[in-house]
Amino acid sequence: ILEGFVSFSMEISVIVARNASGAVAMYPPVQNVHKHHILHETIVPAPVDPAVKAKALAMAKHIAEEAGLIGLLAIEMFVTAEGDVLVNELAPRPHNSGHWSIDAAYTSQFEQAIRAICDLTLGNPEPRCVARMLNLIGEDVEKWQEFTDDPNARLHLYGKREIRQGRKMGHVTFLTDA
Repeated sequence: ILEGFVSFSMEISVIVARNASGAVAMYPPVQNVHKHHILHETIVPAPVDPAVKAKALAMAKHIAEEAGLIGLLAIEMFVTAEGDVLVNELAPRPHNSGHWSIDAAYTSQFEQAIRAICDLTLGNPEPRCVARMLNLIGEDVEKWQEFTDDPNARLHLYGKREIRQGRKMGHVTFLTDA
């Protein structure tokens, strides 16, 4: 495996589901913002040109079909300044960049994974609203009560007893109309 430095303007991810019957459903590209090499924030939908969105979705569908995917696959991609889309990483499971779907999509990535594995009709992956997911990493979790005052915030704590630097302790999804 060779790795090289890629100059990119943003990282996005697309989550794709495929069942045994060959049906495919894709969540829209979302923007991933990292802090200290850990996913800090996901913006739904990604603020990308329609051509970039189309490329990312086409790549995700192609990968799922060619791999014979049955289940869920998260595909992290880099978007270059020129509008090229490059695959960075594949994760064959529900993914942190899709946690927003619990509160803001018609069908969450978790439900979609079960639907795909059981060869059921895939659910609607579209967002019900604009959203922003913020990971609570390490001591960030101690601020959890601040989010309960926001009627548009949906707080999820993971029940981890020990707080450690860099550990994902929970997340909060902010829902907006625009």
